[in-house]
Amino acid sequence: MEKEALSQYYIFLILIPILCGTISRYVTLIVDYRQYPSYPNAYLIHLVTGFISSGIGAIAIPALLEKNFEAVTFLFLATEQFREVRRIEKESLQNLDDVEHVFRGEAYIDGIAKTFEARNYISLLVAFTTSLTMHIVPNKILWINIICGVLVGILTLYILKTFSKGKSVGDIADVKLAKVTIKNSELYVDDIFVTNHLGTDISRKLIEDSSIAAMIYPKEKHFSITLNHNGQRQAIIFEVCRALGLKRYHYTKRDYDTGRIALVMVPIIYDEGAFIETIKKTPLLESIRKSYKVMNTNLYK
Repeated sequence: MEKEALSQYYIFLILIPILCGTISRYVTLIVDYRQYPSYPNAYLIHLVTGFISSGIGAIAIPALLEKNFEAVTFLFLATEQFREVRRIEKESLQNLDDVEHVFRGEAYIDGIAKTFEARNYISLLVAFTTSLTMHIVPNKILWINIICGVLVGILTLYILKTFSKGKSVGDIADVKLAKVTIKNSELYVDDIFVTNHLGTDISRKLIEDSSIAAMIYPKEKHFSITLNHNGQRQAIIFEVCRALGLKRYHYTKRDYDTGRIALVMVPIIYDEGAFIETIKKTPLLESIRKSYKVMNTNLYK
């Protein structure tokens, strides 16, 4: 009977960390206004990979305690498969770009793929710390070990989510509605010239009657470097077109003197609040973020 109880005890030492890691993957699997990943198949794919990564983290400690170093080596090799997950995710998004009205762009796709790879590591680390805590706590009372392990797992998830949380456009810029003006065949957003490719009366009337525009003001001058990046501007355009739909036309233009970005489009759904909020919540792409601490601050005064 004692052997059976001990066996059940060690089973819980593995199952609980796996459960915590899998739940952490579900918590980070957020479907927001971007609607990616979609459900149900993408949910299943990411939850299964989260379960596998949790299993790797949960089994690592028992394998080390049993001095089964071959198993530990195998577990570390298994983490290489997460890079394959990133590659597949990237290829899938690139294929989807071919059927979208507006492209996500390579920079945005790369950021999404890296995010999903990183979230698998979050599951692994949550399961690992939960398992480690349950083995370290000097108590053979099962429920005490479980509570301690779960609490440490929650703390690990909170720390990792806080550390990996990225910024959005709203953190570095103010976004306001702007006025659209057409002079002959020239399109202006406030005082910024956007395009002169409005050759027909139908296109000019469509923009006059149905267009919506915004002006993005960088909060500091060096933020205009990020906002002017083609990948970042493409991500903004994609998000607003995905949220409101695109009837026709979308343009962006930069004011080279002030760093302002003008954006205009003709949406299917006209919603000013959703338009501004979507721009603000567009994530800043990691591939173009830079630190300006080492640069001469007088440069931007």
